[in-house]
Amino acid sequence: MIETLQYQSLKWKHITNATEEDYRYLLDEYKVHPLDIEDCRSSNQRPKIDQYDDYYFIILHFPYFDKGNKFIRIREVKIFWGRDFIVTLDRSHWVVKQLFDEMVEDLAEEDEDTIHSLSSSDLLLYHILERLMKETYTLIMRVGAEVDLINYDIFNKRARTIIELISITRRNIILLNTTFKPQLRVLHMFESGGIRGFVDPEVLDMEDYWGNILDQYQKMFDSIEDYGELIEGLSQTFDSLQANRTNDIMRVLTYFSTIMLPLTVITGLFGMNVDFPFTTSTTAFWVIIGVMVLVTVGLFFFFERSTGGRK
Repeated sequence: MIETLQYQSLKWKHITNATEEDYRYLLDEYKVHPLDIEDCRSSNQRPKIDQYDDYYFIILHFPYFDKGNKFIRIREVKIFWGRDFIVTLDRSHWVVKQLFDEMVEDLAEEDEDTIHSLSSSDLLLYHILERLMKETYTLIMRVGAEVDLINYDIFNKRARTIIELISITRRNIILLNTTFKPQLRVLHMFESGGIRGFVDPEVLDMEDYWGNILDQYQKMFDSIEDYGELIEGLSQTFDSLQANRTNDIMRVLTYFSTIMLPLTVITGLFGMNVDFPFTTSTTAFWVIIGVMVLVTVGLFFFFERSTGGRK
């Protein structure tokens, strides 16, 4: 189904559940390249901007949280951008559809901001990208909050919870990093003039608008790299803490085993079914107990002295 938002000569068409008939419509109405239609049919396309005589075809990637609100997924945003039209597809990020519906309502109420956004296809594309950037920024701030939570809880004893949180956060950061890095080159094309757009520069200079998009994107990418370094550092710190705790446990067990070893030898020796001196005396039991106590106390002070009283 094709939904249309029109203001003067500009049309924004959003295609929901695209069919072969919809693709033929794009081929006939806007004379798009058949290879672009093939890209629309498939997924897992690389970020790119294809430039033609009368339109651009844009593929960008933006993140979102899955239904479990735990793992980050990537959704492709595919846009046909011409002088008097913008076409977005149903596989685009949900924010695109949300903005489309909002603009339909605002245009009916003659909202001035919406009317200004629809004054040219360049401005409309800018507002679509800006909304996607805002949503992505909110997501990245949540990832940053998770990194801060790990930093706060890392000294607690909830090892299983921390391990799970570190693993999930690291996975999300790696996915964000591999998504953002190749798109920097694509977005640089807007600011560098590689993408000229369709609006007359004397009427509206879009350079500042594209620069704003790139600045936001660069800021988010820098944050992702910082979070990546932090999560790696926190992971190493957590591993060191767990190794230290394990060493403490092993030291205690070693103390206990070492102390018990001579006691076991003594009790095993006197537990043999043979005659020993003083075995008929009632004081023999207390003598043996006293020796065992002296051995225990002696070993305890020996370990305390050798470790410097470390707890």
